Amino acid sequence: MSGENQQVDASRTPDAPPSPAPVPAAPGRPAGRPSPSRARRLAVPAFYLAGVTAAFAYVGAVDPNEPGHYPVCPTFRLTGILCPGCGGLRSAHAFAQGDLVTALGANALAVAGYFVFAGFMVLWLVRAFRGGPTPRIVLRPRYWWALGALALVFVIVRNLSFGSALAP
Repeated sequence: MSGENQQVDASRTPDAPPSPAPVPAAPGRPAGRPSPSRARRLAVPAFYLAGVTAAFAYVGAVDPNEPGHYPVCPTFRLTGILCPGCGGLRSAHAFAQGDLVTALGANALAVAGYFVFAGFMVLWLVRAFRGGPTPRIVLRPRYWWALGALALVFVIVRNLSFGSALAP
């Protein structure tokens, strides 16, 4: 070893055990921190899913078609205009009962939202199970404007005579 450079670890004494290897970072986590257990990763999405399931169970059990159970839409009461959410509770009730046709008739935009939410929850649960990063909804401003325009067109069409099929 006459011509080779030797590196000496000054922080280690000959009798001390080697320091533990650094913990590899999970995707989206800083290095050096251990990743949480699978149960801990699944807790937050499961909590959200339980809350939404409980809300759907309540709306499925308490019929919004019977007066007195839920408040009237303030936009409809004050202006007579059906807002994008009008019929949402009736739609959720029909959806929870398994009647997709009635749910679409009450509020088609809400039904589309139910399916988007379900897809997001499946993605979140799969990623949490596998230890991946939490999914984020990141849309460019033009897509948010497009969604707003879609909701506005939905409101306009459902309040006109030819769009009465979209009214609850």
